[in-house]
Parts: sequence; structure tokens; C-alpha cells
Amino acid sequence: MILASDIPLNLWLGVPTAAVYALTALIGPRVAPSMGHRLIIAPLALHGFGLVFALFAPQDGGLRFGFAPALSVTIWLMLTFYALEQHWFPQLRMRWALSFLGVFVVMLACVFPGTVLQTQTSPLLPLHLALGVASYGLFAAAVVHAAMMTRVEKNMRMGAETHVSLPLLTLERLTFRFVTAGFVLLTATLAAGWLFGDSLYGKQAAWRWDHKTVFSLMSWLTFAVLLIARNRFGWRGRKAVRVLYVGTSLLMLGYAGSRFVLEVILDRAS
Repeated sequence: MILASDIPLNLWLGVPTAAVYALTALIGPRVAPSMGHRLIIAPLALHGFGLVFALFAPQDGGLRFGFAPALSVTIWLMLTFYALEQHWFPQLRMRWALSFLGVFVVMLACVFPGTVLQTQTSPLLPLHLALGVASYGLFAAAVVHAAMMTRVEKNMRMGAETHVSLPLLTLERLTFRFVTAGFVLLTATLAAGWLFGDSLYGKQAAWRWDHKTVFSLMSWLTFAVLLIARNRFGWRGRKAVRVLYVGTSLLMLGYAGSRFVLEVILDRAS
């Protein structure tokens, strides 16, 4: 017999959150847009509460973090940015299929809650990780807008009706605002790791040329090239979007990918 006390608390929080995400994804397309904008608040609030508990409430000897919590925060930030945007652009329709990403990452974080952070070296380590994951969320939002931009451009060329109500140039501006903000936070994260790595991680685990560092620097260089080329040479359209996709993929491989290999494939804590 399975007792209620035997069920981990992250499941008590995660399963209802995933269920509400799935429910809003199914109901959202059938209600008025104004109601839909309010409907997404419930899963976002539950998800945010679960993240606060998972990331800041000590469990099993300390704070826990890993590839699945990082992806969970990323998707929550992406959906939150998108929902907030609708206040400034009411004509922007909610992409209800994105709610299924919420279902996936919430349940993934329940199965793989991460490992205990070694924060005794510096209490600023969670802040350092928060900066990095915030850049993840901004680049994820940029990818969503880039995908919409590509769809609008394709429909315009084919003369087909588009279901994206924002003009193409507006979508492009929004995309690169997210890219720029993400690049600033990514730069701050890498600079902090380089300058204060000993304080954050300890002398045995400071700045190292491992997979995480290499992929993160490659993504930083990719985004730097994208922003410089856009300002100097007018890169836009499919060329810019492809570079954005490459940079985001490298960034995901940097932390989430490396931690997935360590936690799941190699079954190591660090």
C-alpha cells in the first residue's frame, strides 16, 4: 500500500501543475482570447510556486538543481514572457500548444529533481545559476518569436492567410530584443564564472575547460556574431533565424545537455 507520506512533495506540486497545463491547452483554443489570456495565469502561478519550492526550499540536505529544473525554469520564463507580452500586444494570440511543453518539463523535473548544490563555498551560487537560466528563458522566447516570424514570412511569400496577427517587422524587433537581453545576461553569467569561479564553486571546481564551458562560449560567440552582423550588415530573415537556432542549441548543450549526461547517462552527482 502506498501511503500519502511516501509520495515526494515535488510530485504533489508537479502532477497538479502538469494537469492544469494540459487542461488549459485543451480549453484555451475554445474560449475567447480575453478569457484565454486569464486562463494561462493558473498554470503559470502553480508552476512558479513549484519552482520556488524546488529551488529554494532545502531538500535532502540542501538546495537541488540539475538539467530538468533548468529546463523547467526556462519554459516557465518563456511562457511568462509570452503571456506578459499580450498586455502590450493584445492582438498576439496565445500559442496553446506551448502549454504542453509546460506539462513535459514539470513532469521531467519530478522524475529528475537534480542534485544537491554545494553552496557552502558561496551563497551567491544560486544567483549565478539564476542569471544563466534567465538567459535560457530569454533565448527560448526569442526562438518562439523567430518561429512565428518564419511562419509569417513563409505565408506572405505563398500568399496564404497567416494566423499570426502581429506584423513581421514587429515580430522581428521583439525577437532581437529577447536575443539582446539574453546575450547581456549570458555575458554576465560567463564573466562571473570566469572572474569569481573560485568563490562560487571552490578552487577544485572553478573555471574549467569542460563541455559546459566550451558549449557556453561557442553559444556566446554565435550570438555575438548574430548581433554584430545584424547591426553592421543587416542580417535578417531566415539567415538570422538559423544562427539564432544554432546559438540556442549550443547554449542548451552547455548546461542542460552536460548535466543530462552526468545525471542520467553517467548517473553522477557532479
